[in-house]
Amino acid sequence: MATPADCYTCAGNADTSRLPPRELIAADDLWRVAHAFGSALPGWLVLVPRRHVTSIAALTDAEAAALGTWQVRLSRALQQVTGCEKTYVAQFAEAAGFAHVHFHIVPRPADLTRDLRGPRVFGLLGVPDGQQIADDRMDEIARELTAVLGTR
Repeated sequence: MATPADCYTCAGNADTSRLPPRELIAADDLWRVAHAFGSALPGWLVLVPRRHVTSIAALTDAEAAALGTWQVRLSRALQQVTGCEKTYVAQFAEAAGFAHVHFHIVPRPADLTRDLRGPRVFGLLGVPDGQQIADDRMDEIARELTAVLGTR
């Protein structure tokens, strides 16, 4: 399958040696974990396949088998690092330039207001610059998660 030139995820997967910690929290041959950008919620992660794929049905059996393990490992690591009560997992891949399958692993803190729980948590993504988690904070969280996961 060809890799589209406008795929943000494929650009990051092409040369992981140049990625900052927030873009390469953990990885294996099939999946890479990054902190979501544009989020007001510390620890909002995205889990992306290393090859270009635009539908869950197109995942290989190996990718599918590893997916659940990654989601559970990341949820446990987020609980340890952020103290979240639980995590949400969602996948849409509909935004322009982001059709590459990616799973949102979202920490849900105990004190998150009711109006932002469940699918409404997406109100904390794509927020204005002044509300976004700063790059240095995302890198700090990434390093903590990497240590907990025992990767890199």
